[in-house]
Amino acid sequence: MMDITISGKNMETGDALKQHVQDSILAMVEKYFERATNAQVVFTMEGSRVTADCHIHLPTGLFLNSSHTAHDAYPSFDQAVEKLDKQLRRYKRRLKKHHHDREEELAHFAAQYHVLDTTNDETDETEGFDPLIVADMEVQIMELTVGEAVMQLELSSKPALMFRNAGHGGLNMVYRRDDGHVGWVDPKEH
Repeated sequence: MMDITISGKNMETGDALKQHVQDSILAMVEKYFERATNAQVVFTMEGSRVTADCHIHLPTGLFLNSSHTAHDAYPSFDQAVEKLDKQLRRYKRRLKKHHHDREEELAHFAAQYHVLDTTNDETDETEGFDPLIVADMEVQIMELTVGEAVMQLELSSKPALMFRNAGHGGLNMVYRRDDGHVGWVDPKEH
């Protein structure tokens, strides 16, 4: 059974909307995968507009994100799901094109993710720069090939993705460049 979490910020999500979300997510995911995944849908009301943020964790370990804003919860969600459907279709097409339709879950390990406050001007430069940590959370770093990492970056809205290179086991990063291309950082161990 697929775990779908539906919540609302500044608004109530009624039973009819929750059922619509569950039916739509299940129908979309089952077109592409046999096994269950996790999904989270958050509706946020800001003024007269509703934003639907959708996050889906695929059985392969990859994450897809989409959001859309409209004047009503249903069209905002339907447009966000349409974007997710396009991402899933593109993902499956790329997997088939590369002849390795990965069904096993990706290996991953935990890492600490810190958000630093760099706006603090009170730091004396002679003391060194020691920024304040404003958020601290655990994230999962996946073991991927470079091609899978690029695909995951393209499917997400994130500016960068750190991963363990499946080819040699080292930490690598792919990122979006200002010119529209994807950069790849592969540090050489000394």
